[in-house]
Amino acid sequence: MSQPKKWKFAFLIWIFIFPLISLLSLLLNPFLYGVNLLVRNFIMTLILVPIMAWFYIPYVNKKYFNWLRK
Repeated sequence: MSQPKKWKFAFLIWIFIFPLISLLSLLLNPFLYGVNLLVRNFIMTLILVPIMAWFYIPYVNKKYFNWLRK
């Protein structure tokens, strides 16, 4: 079985992660105002990585399987 085209996979990931990061930043900003940048990034990645690993990436692989491998 062929591997997905890296640029296509990266594009699909970016389409999802950019709006999600923006939304999480807006939602969490009132709670994390004044918190160190590294701590804020840690909290953001703590939320985003599981969503990506368990939900979005499997969904993308299934939904766009043929397109990713063309």
